[in-house]
This record gives sequence, structure tokens and C-alpha cells, in this order.
Amino acid sequence: MFGYIIVNKQEMKFREYDCYQSYYCGLCQNLKERYGRSGQITLSYDMTFIILLLTSLYEPETEQDCCKCIAHPLEAHSTRQNQFTDYAADMNVLLSYYKCLDDWTDEKKFSRRAAAGFLKKKNDRISEKYPEKAEKIYTLLEQIRLYEKAGERNIDLASGCFGEIMGEIFAYRQDEWEAELRRMGFFLGKFIYLMDAYEDMEKDAKSGNYNVFLYKREEYPDEESFEKGAYTILNMMMAECSRAFEKLPIIENVEILRNILYSGVWCRYEFVQKKKEKKDA
Repeated sequence: MFGYIIVNKQEMKFREYDCYQSYYCGLCQNLKERYGRSGQITLSYDMTFIILLLTSLYEPETEQDCCKCIAHPLEAHSTRQNQFTDYAADMNVLLSYYKCLDDWTDEKKFSRRAAAGFLKKKNDRISEKYPEKAEKIYTLLEQIRLYEKAGERNIDLASGCFGEIMGEIFAYRQDEWEAELRRMGFFLGKFIYLMDAYEDMEKDAKSGNYNVFLYKREEYPDEESFEKGAYTILNMMMAECSRAFEKLPIIENVEILRNILYSGVWCRYEFVQKKKEKKDA
């Protein structure tokens, strides 16, 4: 369920994209320095969004630097890191560890079992640092697995659990902004879960894996009606997420964040639509 909270690069100014990329590269360096290569390969754009969001809301002191890496071996590129980079890196490793375990349980992929093994000690340290968050995330992921195993048809249950996970991650601290951050994370999490299911419908139909949208499609008389219904559901999730976002007193990086929420998250949806159109042509 990673890779949905991305920017729409075509609609960004160069300086905005450079700023966004510097936080992404900062997260990459942070993962490498604190968790090694096994931590670095868990890197995702999703957590870059959380860094940008929390940085823009709380405005911490941010360190800027330059570095070279495997992806950019010849030219140094800028990085930005602050306390939220550490936090996002921790949450990224935590989620990646549980995702590897889930993949091993469901699909018996030895590569995922091995990846979980590499991340276990790192996960244990993070769980000691954030015991309440780790316990809640683990419990909710287990509930998702039970819903999926039972073939739950209610579209809000499993997606709601993932929404609660994201809400827990967004709520960095208990303060005046906690409620809106949780609400924002909740609906964005539901969108991610449902968008992932929507994208995997054809694959899951062939493999027999659980997919709540396959059940949802049975409620519609034809494919066109289903597509409209699926879009409406996804759009409702992002509308609620964006409504919570707009209540936060964010000025710095607001255009980057809006690019992601109003455009970037729909890039994968548009990609799926183009694949379907090409297949039907």
C-alpha cells in the first residue's frame, strides 16, 4: 500500500519540486545512516509527505546539506532533515516490517520473510521508542488481516483500520492540531487502502486474493456504473482528507502539499484508467 501519496511533477514549479525532492533525499540519507541498507530500501514517497506536512505545521529547525548517492553518483544534490525526518524514518521501517510479515503470512514469499528478518531488530528498537503507536499499528494490521481472511464485504471496515493507522502516524503529538491531523490521516489512509484494491482488481480476480472492490462491483448493474461508483467513493475520501488539511494553519510548502492532495494522489488512478482504455481499445 505504498506509493500513492506522490506529487504531480508536471504541475509543479521547479523550485517546489527541488524542495520536495530535498526532503525525500533527506529521508533516504536518514534511513541509510540510522538503519543501514535494509532500512534504506524501505524508502517511500508516502513518508516524505508526512515530513513536509508536519514540518510545515510545526516549523522546526531544519538542517540543509548536500550529498551524493548511488542514484546521483556524479552530482551532489540537496537534502533537508529535521526531527520529523527521524520520526518518518521510524514509522517507515515499522510499517515495512509489518508489511513484510503480512506478505509472508498471506503469500509465503521467502523474500519477504528474509526482509522481515533484516528489519526485526530495527523494528524492536522503534517499538520500544513508540510503544503505544507500535501496539496500535500492529493490532490494526492484524484486524485488517482478519477482515480480509473472512472475506468482509463492508468497504469501510478494513479500509477504516488502515485509516486509523495513518491517523495514528499523522498525530505526532497530543496538541490542538491532533484531531485534524488524525482526521486527515484517517481519510487519506482509507483512500490508500481502497486505491490499492481498485488498482489490483484484475490481478486479485485471477489469483483469488481478497479485494473489497470485487464484492462492491456485484452491487452495480454494469461496468460503467461501477466505475462511477468507485470514483465517487475514492473522491469522497480525498474530499474529507483535504477538508481537514485546509483547517490547519499551514503557509510554508502549502502549494506542494496541495499538489499532492488535489492532484498527485490521483496519478495512479489515471494510470489505471489509461491501462483499461488501452486494453478495451
